[in-house]
Amino acid sequence: MRRFSRPRVRSSAISSVSTSDEAPAAFELTGDGADRVVRLTGDWTLNALGREGRRLDAALKREPAGRFDLTKVGKLDTAGAFAVIRAAGGALDPAKVEARPENQRLIELVAEAAAKRAEPKREPRGWHEMTVRIGKGVVGTAYDAFDTLVFAGHLLIVLGKSLVNPRRIRWASVFSLAERAGLDAIPIVAVTSFFIGAVVGLLGANMLREFGAQVFAVELIGVAVLREFNILITAILLAGRSASSFAAEIGSMKMNQEVDAMKVMGVDPFEALVFPRFMALLVTIPLLTFVATLAGLCGGLAVTWSVLDIGPNFFFQRILEYVGPTHFWVGLSKAPIMAIVIAGIGCRQGMEVGGDVESLGRRVTAAVVHAIFAIIMIDAAFALLYMELDI
Repeated sequence: MRRFSRPRVRSSAISSVSTSDEAPAAFELTGDGADRVVRLTGDWTLNALGREGRRLDAALKREPAGRFDLTKVGKLDTAGAFAVIRAAGGALDPAKVEARPENQRLIELVAEAAAKRAEPKREPRGWHEMTVRIGKGVVGTAYDAFDTLVFAGHLLIVLGKSLVNPRRIRWASVFSLAERAGLDAIPIVAVTSFFIGAVVGLLGANMLREFGAQVFAVELIGVAVLREFNILITAILLAGRSASSFAAEIGSMKMNQEVDAMKVMGVDPFEALVFPRFMALLVTIPLLTFVATLAGLCGGLAVTWSVLDIGPNFFFQRILEYVGPTHFWVGLSKAPIMAIVIAGIGCRQGMEVGGDVESLGRRVTAAVVHAIFAIIMIDAAFALLYMELDI
């Protein structure tokens, strides 16, 4: 008969392994072959187990046992029961275990839990997969609509507080953001609008030349630039430039828990981060629209002057007489709505960023895509509205 027990170490560190009222776990092997018996003594608990579970596992791998005697075990918990079951090969027949009723029941429960295996989740395929994706999309859209209403309501509350007490407005942030979103965007807006006006003028000149109506290319350029392309190009460029910037800035602050820190300090993130960005775009988009209008007309003038030999005096005279300022005010009337949509989408996507970089990239992309989509839809709605109003 061989007896295995944990060597006793005279050290004060033993108190960190087992409590004063727990006996160290031990075991002994008796018999040979099918009559081999494992007798466990002491307390087989997490604190008193130590390395005895591994030693039992190694001993039974060399010479398996037929029965387990746990009648001398004082305390038994799930850690000790699992150590015995693991040493038995992962499966233990309760009929081969002799123990007190409570320990016998614990061995059965742990053996049943250890025998269970997680079943792989079957992913939907074909038609089922499509219906699941459609359902998730509908539910996600509903949640997004609800979150958008919550965001708008919070922003309206901050707007009301700012109107009552203008000192709450962070003017330094407003001017700084207006410079970054407005003045720094003038070159790209002007260059893009110039080439758009030139393209419209070139297409109009080539098409109208077939009918001998080249002079009407001036009216085509004026209406297209003053009514549609000035605000459309400006809004799309700011959607890619400012909406993504707002989402990335607020999202990075959300990732670094700076937004949570602001809430703890009693600072409203909407008042400190969101509202200044709304104010900045409300100021800068009309100015950028005016710049885009001038650049677009200059692009059209360059084409008509070089291709149709229409000078600047005749060009601007026809713009004033046959196009007029109405189309300019129609285009400019869309600017505040575009500013609200671009700032709202960018800031909202930034506030929805989670704690990882993947979420930040996903939200920045969503900010640009959603903003451009909303701009196109709003422009179409305005076109229908003004057509019904005959403006």
